[in-house]
Amino acid sequence: MNAYVNPAQGQQTYTLSQSNAVLENYIRAHDFERPTLVISRDRVAAQYAALADGLGEARIHYAVKANPERAVLETLRDCGSAFDCASRGEIEGVLALGVSPQDISFGNTIKRASDIAFAWAAGVQTFAADAAAELDKIAAHAPGAQVYIRLLVGAAEADWPLSKKFGCAPDMALELLAHARDLGLDPVGLSFHVGSQTRQARFWQAPLAQVAAVWSAARAAGFDLRLINIGGGFPAFYGDDIQGATDYAAEVMTYVRAAFPGATRIMAEPGRAMVAEAGMIAAEVLLVSRKSHDDLHRWVYLDIGKFSGLAETMDEAIRYQFVTNRDHEDTAPCILAGPSCDSADVLYINRPVSLPVGLMAGDKVMIRSCGAYTTTYASIGFNGFPPLDVVVI
Repeated sequence: MNAYVNPAQGQQTYTLSQSNAVLENYIRAHDFERPTLVISRDRVAAQYAALADGLGEARIHYAVKANPERAVLETLRDCGSAFDCASRGEIEGVLALGVSPQDISFGNTIKRASDIAFAWAAGVQTFAADAAAELDKIAAHAPGAQVYIRLLVGAAEADWPLSKKFGCAPDMALELLAHARDLGLDPVGLSFHVGSQTRQARFWQAPLAQVAAVWSAARAAGFDLRLINIGGGFPAFYGDDIQGATDYAAEVMTYVRAAFPGATRIMAEPGRAMVAEAGMIAAEVLLVSRKSHDDLHRWVYLDIGKFSGLAETMDEAIRYQFVTNRDHEDTAPCILAGPSCDSADVLYINRPVSLPVGLMAGDKVMIRSCGAYTTTYASIGFNGFPPLDVVVI
């Protein structure tokens, strides 16, 4: 069940603290039958403005996979965003909002041939690839399309690295550019991803240097590269210090401009940074227990877990912040787990979370910065638990 509540007007400059207050007040004032993501359109718009300010001439292509909620996409459309889509379903969802297909890139490097054909027929012109076989599919089903080659980059310092599954080794890039050209495609540039939740802009410098070397070699070899897609990686606040969105983006762009002379088109694909801080999950404590009389830590079980929206707690990579109505009480470390009958559904055990000692079943728990990668990671019905509800305010 998705609900839509008309957003407040004239509040496009939310700070994070203001956003948290608005979301917390809404959750405190309402009861929820099951875990629910509450997301603020105003916060999404404010975050777009902050990133766009710093990115300057770079065009934002929102990574739809982070949160494809219709109201979120409408808000970003109205802000002037373009969109990065990973599937036919995402493309259809964006097109249904009246977005021009020229403002959509098909950024997944692993695509079904029929989906390439669909996107091309719909007017999408730009496609990602990192393998010769993918270029063959694009040439067959989107002849003459613009393609950019995604590179593997090392030395990433992201909390959630993306350096194995996607991209080709730098020494393959020129071969793929040549193959694309031979197939009649238009190899317009390169792309990369520094890794999700790269908390400091300076962490971009080493990956950018790797990509810049390929860019220079390709242009020297006669390839008319003009597009650089810097991907995502822009961080959200989960408790550890990060730079403000505008300052972070501006610093990254200083490095990008120096690294890619001749680039006339710069794409950025923020997802997490656009929507994470705009959302908060309303959850409930189901059980508080200990495994033995001398157990050092309580186990606190919530009605939401890894399979119902909090998949990014895998390896405890993303450290969510929790708010309760008992935060004025004494706190102590606890192990946090989800509700499902799966032993993997433990959120934080290596680094226990400090929560109020008096916490008990039925208490409401609010989880901050949950607007990204929660609804899309939630299972359809594992153990019979329903998908995460969404309310937009």
